[in-house]
Amino acid sequence: MYRVEDKYNCTDMQLTALQSRMEAVLMPDVNEGGPKGYRITSLYFDDLKDSCLQDTMDGVNRRSKYRIRIYNDSLDVIKLEVKTKQDNRIWKRSKTITRAQMECLMRGDCIEDSASSEDPATLFNLAIRTQGLKPKVIVAYERKAYVYGPGNVRITFDRNVRASGRVEAFGQKNISYDFLREYDKVLEVKYDEFIPNFLLQLLETGSMRQSAYSKYQLCRECTDLRTED
Repeated sequence: MYRVEDKYNCTDMQLTALQSRMEAVLMPDVNEGGPKGYRITSLYFDDLKDSCLQDTMDGVNRRSKYRIRIYNDSLDVIKLEVKTKQDNRIWKRSKTITRAQMECLMRGDCIEDSASSEDPATLFNLAIRTQGLKPKVIVAYERKAYVYGPGNVRITFDRNVRASGRVEAFGQKNISYDFLREYDKVLEVKYDEFIPNFLLQLLETGSMRQSAYSKYQLCRECTDLRTED
């Protein structure tokens, strides 16, 4: 099922003000585990031609991203995800994998799959065999999330977006990161068929504009520049 995803690059002042508004009317995500939110760390993959990166840079209408995601630096829950985007609609295929499976994929090896196009492992395996899919960059940030039942609305505030090219160290706690200097804060608004008008009014700042913000692209550019230096 597709969901709408709108992104807004924000200043710290805008993000703080909007978060205060959301706290007054919405419930925090029950999966957060604490009042300060949680840390997300993702290992993004791309093929030999960097097709995912190039499609994002070119604004290709339908494009996909491949990633492995963990939370709060813990390997207790490891998510394998393929996220497809068309315009501002997203479709995410996700499943939990084991640490051994994660390590296989990081080496460029295939893992067991269901042979279904709905299984992200199937899509990963296909891309590994035919396109040379491999790890490219680690993306990390802190997230605070709020939810609203009608419309299945989820509003997230992401801060301190940072990147590391040490892809072999994914899952470890001693990774050094390069922080994005200018685009390290982003607001994401996701919903199914509609979003209530009162939420749209609360999200209005008068100056914030929707953006084609891509953490993957920005973090690839950050680590690629560091490699060139």
